[in-house]
Amino acid sequence: MIATILAAGEGSRLRPFTEDMPKVMLPVGNKPIIEYLIESLRKCGIREIILVVGYKKERIMEYFGDGKGWNVNIKYVFQDKQIGTGHALLQAEKHVEEEEFLVLPGDNIIDGDSLSLLMKSKSPSLIVERSKIPSKYGVVDIDGDVVKRIIEKPSIPETSIVSTGMYKLEREIFDVLRELVKEGRNRLTDAINELAKGKRIKAVKGNGKWKDAVYPWDLLAINADVLCDLSSGLSGKIERNVTIKGPVQIGEDTIIHPNCYIRGPVVIGKGCEIGPNVCILPSTSIGDDVTVHPFTEIRNSIVMNDVSIGSNSFIENSVIGEGCVISSHFSTLVGEGSIEVEDGFHRVDDIGGFVGGGCMIGSMVTLEPGTIVGKGCKVSSLKILRGRLVSGSRVV
Repeated sequence: MIATILAAGEGSRLRPFTEDMPKVMLPVGNKPIIEYLIESLRKCGIREIILVVGYKKERIMEYFGDGKGWNVNIKYVFQDKQIGTGHALLQAEKHVEEEEFLVLPGDNIIDGDSLSLLMKSKSPSLIVERSKIPSKYGVVDIDGDVVKRIIEKPSIPETSIVSTGMYKLEREIFDVLRELVKEGRNRLTDAINELAKGKRIKAVKGNGKWKDAVYPWDLLAINADVLCDLSSGLSGKIERNVTIKGPVQIGEDTIIHPNCYIRGPVVIGKGCEIGPNVCILPSTSIGDDVTVHPFTEIRNSIVMNDVSIGSNSFIENSVIGEGCVISSHFSTLVGEGSIEVEDGFHRVDDIGGFVGGGCMIGSMVTLEPGTIVGKGCKVSSLKILRGRLVSGSRVV
């Protein structure tokens, strides 16, 4: 069976992190979100993969290439304008030769059990799950185990059962898509609703492991979730008096200087320099080529590649984007934050801060709970930041 992965979108509600990369390439557990899906497909015996790419497609193509490094075969299809999932799938039509095939979202964490359920289904099918925020998804109207329709992002959902975007479909879907796209109806759910009028589409209940990052703070929950399956692996150089407890992975050419304390699950990438006297606590992912200076503590956070964090800093429940240079005594306060995203304000408990890629932050800077610092900002020393700082801002 062949799998078509939709990976052309940006993920605008995850800005500023998607200003540097498409949503599918955001790292959790030091791997892009889409990599977990590709690994699950391989484990289920699916080797032929079509990737529909668009927004910042070079990041995806450079990372995965032809897929041989993952023991799969990847073909790329381009969606030049991101105008809907149905339009995206239609671009893959000439590469789908089998009568039955899978259609999957590249920006979700999807486990092999759900894929197996989908593959075993005898008819066109959709994996459904319960969601705490159904208004952000397609809510599924089900009669028994038959999909009657999908209501896209209703303001008042009638049920918490939502579409995961994981389908087993037949080639006839392309005929439906072509007609709908001519009418300007570019969503895949439009085609599913049309198909459901005359054909049985089965609703298959997932096992609750499906994860989707809608907002920046969702990355932390997904990161913690994937790290639950972490196995220990220590490379690099670990110097004297370093304490390591629980599952911890440390990459090649990384140096852990004396008197550091690391309690897993924690993953630290390649070429990093940590410490001395640094404390890294559970559910933390630190990317490649990261420097963490002495007397700094990081917990339940994501630090992406090529970041430098100054001494005596405290980072908790936070995400730091690629290429940031953060000076000493930086702090993210944790508490309830009111966070502005494009679809409004959200109250989030126990949250730290979010710093977009390429920021330069001076010493003794504090982020209040829920603060979002846009890409490429420069912040002078002794500043307290709150709210949302647009990309490219200067705080002097």
